[in-house]
Amino acid sequence: MVEEGSGAACRQRLKVKFCRLRPAEDGDMALPVYHSELAAGMDVRAAVPEPVIMEAGAIRMLPTGFAVAIPAGYEIQVRQRSGLAIKHGITVVNAPGTIDADYRGEIMVGLINLGGEPFTINRHDRIAQLVVAPVLPAEVEEVGELDVTVRQDGGFGHTGL
Repeated sequence: MVEEGSGAACRQRLKVKFCRLRPAEDGDMALPVYHSELAAGMDVRAAVPEPVIMEAGAIRMLPTGFAVAIPAGYEIQVRQRSGLAIKHGITVVNAPGTIDADYRGEIMVGLINLGGEPFTINRHDRIAQLVVAPVLPAEVEEVGELDVTVRQDGGFGHTGL
């Protein structure tokens, strides 16, 4: 049996630098933060100047007030917060969104309201999670045919549910 918190000692840390883009206007915005010791994602908040009402079916790009520097070989995936998705139908429209290591613009979160009711997003609301993940670049090689597998071209439910 593993005790809660015992994984912290073997959890690697990677330095990711966040920069406030508008310190005068967004100095009150909290840095993205993990809400538990072993959480995979950091919550990021909406840096909207006034409430944003998302009608059913609406897509909106929401600012966070931050840019980020990610070490080479990594990306940040922008994912939905499960509570917003399950309770209200609010999800990341391009889930998961990708922030590349060479991007230095503002972290923007594209949300869609898949629910049936309007939903209001206020300043400081947690709107998404940021997950730092390694990236392995692929070497592209053109071939005349691919290796044979048991599955071959079966997809979209081919292997069961």
